[in-house]
Amino acid sequence: MRFAMPASARIDWPASFGRRFLVTVDVEEEFDWRQPFSRSARGVTAVASLPAMHGRLTAAGVAPLYLVDHPVATDPRAAATVAALAGQGTEIGAQLHPWVNPPHAERPGVAASFAGNLPPELEAAKLDALVQAIEHGMGVRPRAYRAGRYGLGPSTFDLLAGRGFRVDTSMRARHDYRPAGGPDYGAIAGDAFRIDDRLTELPLSTIDTGRWRRFGRGLHPLAGRIPWGRGLLARGGLLSRVPLTPEGVDAAEAAYAVATADLRLLVLSFHSPSLVPGHTPYVRDAADLARFHRWWDVVFDALARAGYAPASVTEVIAAADACRAPVTLPIAPDPVRARPAPGHVRSRSVPPPSR
Repeated sequence: MRFAMPASARIDWPASFGRRFLVTVDVEEEFDWRQPFSRSARGVTAVASLPAMHGRLTAAGVAPLYLVDHPVATDPRAAATVAALAGQGTEIGAQLHPWVNPPHAERPGVAASFAGNLPPELEAAKLDALVQAIEHGMGVRPRAYRAGRYGLGPSTFDLLAGRGFRVDTSMRARHDYRPAGGPDYGAIAGDAFRIDDRLTELPLSTIDTGRWRRFGRGLHPLAGRIPWGRGLLARGGLLSRVPLTPEGVDAAEAAYAVATADLRLLVLSFHSPSLVPGHTPYVRDAADLARFHRWWDVVFDALARAGYAPASVTEVIAAADACRAPVTLPIAPDPVRARPAPGHVRSRSVPPPSR
C-alpha cells in the first residue's frame, strides 16, 4: 500500500508553536532481528535501563512518548517501570507487534509482521488486546499509536479513531517497505498532517541533505537500483537520506540534517532494547552504547542551535486541535502489488525494516 498526504491535510502550526521536536521510544521485547519471528521471544529485561535514559532526556527538557507493546504491558515489573515514568508531559502510547500480541490466529512470518497486512478483524482484535493490557498493567488508556515495523494498513486509521486514539506515528517519512511486504511511505515528506477530524499523523522524521536534496524524493529510489548508487551520492555530498535516530545514523550527519530541516515538528525515535548492548544491531557493545548516548548530546545541541524546543505529545495534540479542520483519509491503495496473505513468508534477502 502506498500512502500520500493531500496538501490540504498538512497542519499549519500556530505561530506560538514555534519549531519543536518530539522524542518517541519503542518500548518493546528483546529478540534477534536476524531470526524468524517467534511468539516466544518476550524478554523485556532492557526496560530496567529505561529510567536512567529517562533521566537523561528529562534533564534536556524532553518529555518522551513511550510506545509500549504487549510483552512489556503484560510483564508486571516492566509495566511498573514504565508507568512510573509517566507524567509531566510524558505519555504512554501503544505499539503493536503482531507476532507477540494475541490473539494468535495468523502464522508468524515477514508479511504477517506488518499488522496492516492482517485481516481487519484480526488487526482489530490484536489492537483491543494491546489496549486492554496497557490499561490493566499500567493504568492508562493510550491515545498515541505506532504500528511495529511501521506496518499500517487500509483499516488501521478507522480502527484507531474508533478506539479513541488521537495520534498515529507509524509512518517513516521517505521509506518504502514494499520489498519486505510492507507499506510505502516514499511520498511522505515528514510534515505532520490530519488523517481526519479525529486523528493526526506524526511521521518519523527523515531529512534529505546534500546539494541535490531537492530532488531526493525521486532520485533516492532510482539510486537504490544501481549498485552502490546511494553510497556514491552520499560520499559525493550530493544526496543523503538521514533518519533522526541514533540507531545506525552518525551524530554529525544527524546534526547537519537538523540544521537544514525545514519542518516545524521533528519526530525522533529509538528502541528500548538499544539501551543494553547485544539486543539490537545498533548497540553491540559498550563502545556502541557510549556512541548512542553521545548522539543525543550532539543532536540536542544541534536542535537548540536550529531553534527547536522539545515538545510533549500533549502539547502537540493541543496545538493540532487549535487549528483542526476536517479532511479525508490520506491513503491510496497500491493498484500493482497484491496484498500478501497473512501467513505468507517473503524472502528475507531484503534487509527488513527496523522493528
